[in-house]
Amino acid sequence: MKRLPRLAKTVIGLLVAGLLIILMFRWLERSLVYHPDRVLTATGAELHRPFEDVRFRTRDGLELNGWFYPADPQSERAHLVVLYCHGNAGNIGNRLEAYEALLTAGVGVFAFDYRGYGRSQGRPSEEGTYRDAQAACEWLAQRGFARSRIIAYGYSLGGGVAAELAVREPVGGLVLQSTFTSIPAIGAELYPWLPARWINTIRYDTRAKLPGLRLPVLIMHSPHDDLIGFHHAQTNFAAANEPKLFQEISGDHNSPLANRAQYLAGLENFLRQFEAPAPAR
Repeated sequence: MKRLPRLAKTVIGLLVAGLLIILMFRWLERSLVYHPDRVLTATGAELHRPFEDVRFRTRDGLELNGWFYPADPQSERAHLVVLYCHGNAGNIGNRLEAYEALLTAGVGVFAFDYRGYGRSQGRPSEEGTYRDAQAACEWLAQRGFARSRIIAYGYSLGGGVAAELAVREPVGGLVLQSTFTSIPAIGAELYPWLPARWINTIRYDTRAKLPGLRLPVLIMHSPHDDLIGFHHAQTNFAAANEPKLFQEISGDHNSPLANRAQYLAGLENFLRQFEAPAPAR
């Protein structure tokens, strides 16, 4: 058997090394984007409000878990519901303060866990999270909410999910809180030594979707966000169509309700656009 020339061995060695680097980057990419926690630290009842612990299925057959808090029946916004898409870490049990603030504004709230988070089946992926949000939207529609009265709300990574939901479903509005323009963009800033923009496969390209959306948009971001820079919100806002609102909030990335009054003021201004009740079906 003839020996391989030295050049051929070198080329093969480089190809194998390159493949290993790509595979390692794929694993690293997933571990940086998704930080699911299977353990719920709350039951949902801590807000002392009526709520439902919901199980529903995605179109690809996975069972997901969510908490549905109906609005106060006396609220003028009882016909509205916020579909809350949370960030990349933890699960629905870590966001009670956010649900309480939204409920204070008089709307209903449906928070759900993506596949692989909390008690939801499966393993997270970009397309998977999009399907999960669609399944949650379908559950609300089955409960009688017109899609035009469903507000897609995305916090951090959830902003990428909510923006895609607005592309796929005729929701009534979109809220992006502390959200990046895209994963490659934020990845290049946080990990400049990695070739994130070149070989990144997880995109969540929020900014690219905004010019194609024709619905009210609210963007909220803190200039003191220590994870996702304020310029991401400014770029997203510039890309969005009217009607759109920008609300500066306070605190770092994980304390967006540091100034609760400031946060609620922006939310109130946005929700005034939806106060007319939906026509009878």
